Amino acid sequence: MRFTIEQRHLTDINGKPIAAENNVSFHLRDAETAESAVRDFVSSDGGEIIGNMLKFPGFQAVATVRRTSGVYTLQVTPTSQQFEAP
Repeated sequence: MRFTIEQRHLTDINGKPIAAENNVSFHLRDAETAESAVRDFVSSDGGEIIGNMLKFPGFQAVATVRRTSGVYTLQVTPTSQQFEAP
């Protein structure tokens, strides 16, 4: 299953809130579940999940992640975007 991951940066390296408009990025990830999509993304990004990952019906999840460059949230939802193979 393909998931869209919305990554929203909350703090910078000094722990100060980020208020800029460009603090959001989107990523695609193939995984069996929303939880595995989050864990795979966090692992490849060098982060650590803070607290509990919230799982919702319909293959959706939300997590807060800490990294040396700051804190961000992830919102994972199923996607229907299709990309042509290269």
